Amino acid sequence: MGVNKRVTLTFDNGPTPGVSPKVFDTLGRRGIKATFFVIGNKLADPAAAALMRAAHAAGHWIGNHTLTHSVAFGEQRDAAVTIREIEETQRRIGACAHPDKLFRPYGKSGRIGPHLLNRAALSLFLEQRYCCVTWNSVPGDWYDPEEWVTRGIRDVEAADWSVVVLHDIAGACAARLGEFIARLDDLGVEYRQDFPDSVVLTRAGREVAMSDAYLGGG
Repeated sequence: MGVNKRVTLTFDNGPTPGVSPKVFDTLGRRGIKATFFVIGNKLADPAAAALMRAAHAAGHWIGNHTLTHSVAFGEQRDAAVTIREIEETQRRIGACAHPDKLFRPYGKSGRIGPHLLNRAALSLFLEQRYCCVTWNSVPGDWYDPEEWVTRGIRDVEAADWSVVVLHDIAGACAARLGEFIARLDDLGVEYRQDFPDSVVLTRAGREVAMSDAYLGGG
């Protein structure tokens, strides 16, 4: 049952002292490698920056999830703001950056649409060879602690390869992550750290699954 299901686990909006270590421990017990898409402003806290380095040292990938997590690029017409949101965060990630320069846009509660990107962002990704990654499963761990596990399992059952967005922030996935993984194990999934082309908008200076559906004004 479900032997062909693939799952890539990702964690957004950290690093968060007191929370991210619990996520690391849960993943470590199962030997699962994930990607942590970090918020640049959080890295001003030395404790958070140390957590990023710990995740990287443990074999997890570090991605860029904007500087402030407040600017939907497709709704932003100031190219300078867009570029700073991306490039300043990448600077703060520093040596922990993945070679592909992983980036995940701010989705405004996990939505897919033209609010994700503008032309300034797309041009930067192509020129600077960022790998822009979206998702296909957002179980809602940050707002629904009762049902997110069930919803996440339903997503995995419905797809061949699920890229799951969870959050290493207070009140989100940490308390039930072990339960979620146990249920994934029961499905016999293959854990992957890479991403299917269907959620990769740009990579290595080329458009992959990019379309106007992801591109707003600006």
